[in-house]
Amino acid sequence: MTLTPLVRRLETALSLSDEEKRAIQSLPFRLADIHPDEAIVREGDRPSRSCLVLSGMACSYKLLGNGKRQIVSFHVAGDAPDMQSLHLEVLDISIGAITQCKVAFLPHEAVRELCALHPRIANVFWRGTLVEGAIFREWMTSAGRRPAKARLAHLCCELFIRSRSVGLAEGQTISFPVTQNEIGDAVGLSTVHVNRSFQALRADKLIELKKGSLTILNWEALQRAADFDPAYLHLVPGRA
Repeated sequence: MTLTPLVRRLETALSLSDEEKRAIQSLPFRLADIHPDEAIVREGDRPSRSCLVLSGMACSYKLLGNGKRQIVSFHVAGDAPDMQSLHLEVLDISIGAITQCKVAFLPHEAVRELCALHPRIANVFWRGTLVEGAIFREWMTSAGRRPAKARLAHLCCELFIRSRSVGLAEGQTISFPVTQNEIGDAVGLSTVHVNRSFQALRADKLIELKKGSLTILNWEALQRAADFDPAYLHLVPGRA
């Protein structure tokens, strides 16, 4: 297993030189298989390494005292969702697997050395954390102001663009293994409202859902239904 998914993710923002690609691929890492619903890292951990999703889907979430969960982001192959642990000693969020995942754990010291030797890579890592903040702001806007159908449409648009940017789309179809409970935890809706909203999107012939996959049937109409503008993902033109 190589770190190619990370290279693909970084190249959504920057054309890497051959030397930079070799430097990334030479990072030491420990490979782990993470089962569905298993934690990768937990809130309160003091990690000495960052995780990189190589395959599968994961999510970042907060747990409340009553056991309820708020998912704050989904992660696909190439995402390094806890890179902030390079600078923050204590994690303020948990990350867990939604599907079976392969995860690479990258030692902080090796990542810091990579960044010191290759400032452009350090800049694109920093840029990635800023994009995560932009995604979080967009999710907050959806939860606070968009009606249920638009929230679901917006999430479909985002996951499609993010998956396509790293080569995980086949035409207009992407992997979509999340359950309605997980979607409800992400968009702040009950499973009943999630189900009704998906039914409305299907009735409008905007999407098709099959077990584990999402197909966009009418991209322009789905964008309008979602009030979706991909600018907040900050993808370099031609890399989406």
